[in-house]
Amino acid sequence: MNNRTDHGFLVLADVSGFTAFVTTTELEHGSEIIAALLDEVVAHFSPPLEIQEIEGDAVFALGGAASELPRTRLLEVLEEAFVAFKTRQRTMQDAEICLCGACQQIGTLDLKMVVHHGPFLRHTVGGRNRVTGTAVILVHRLLKNGVARKGGYALLTEQVVRSLGLDVEQAGLPAHTERYEHLGDVRCFVRELAPAHTLSPAGRGQGEGLKGEGLKGEGELQPQAIA
Repeated sequence: MNNRTDHGFLVLADVSGFTAFVTTTELEHGSEIIAALLDEVVAHFSPPLEIQEIEGDAVFALGGAASELPRTRLLEVLEEAFVAFKTRQRTMQDAEICLCGACQQIGTLDLKMVVHHGPFLRHTVGGRNRVTGTAVILVHRLLKNGVARKGGYALLTEQVVRSLGLDVEQAGLPAHTERYEHLGDVRCFVRELAPAHTLSPAGRGQGEGLKGEGLKGEGELQPQAIA
């Protein structure tokens, strides 16, 4: 067996509205639209992230200990992927002349991201690389959350915020807590993603709101059920 423990970022980018879109539109055009949008996410995630798998309507990516991803680049990578997704979506809408249900409902789709930071086990199953562990389960569970919006946001766990050294008050990240069976309370922060935001070292993106340690403005951190 080829097992080894790694530690780093686990990222899921999920197409919101996918189930309704696929079940109510033409299969051929619908699948082409989803593939084109996910292609944009993959192209902007990797590099520096490692694409672990395409999971239907979601891209699962990793930033392990050996990743070339600087910590100050993670949020910028998320923003760039989201902007690319929305840009491709608008381009497809503007150019579309097909009257089928799928092509007319491109605008109903959106993108949300969830990010966790923690240990995970790399192993091989049937000749294919896989990852497993509590961190993997958690990041997938977070796709089903109570954030009051369909998409256009990144849900960052407290472990991500700590790893990035983010000042949540300065960065304007509202707190959000989810509770899952066997996992307990999972404290997170919501970061808005929007094409209108300009990426620059002085703004959203590289190092925005970065602090050496702690979560300023959120009080003392409490022990979490998830490592």
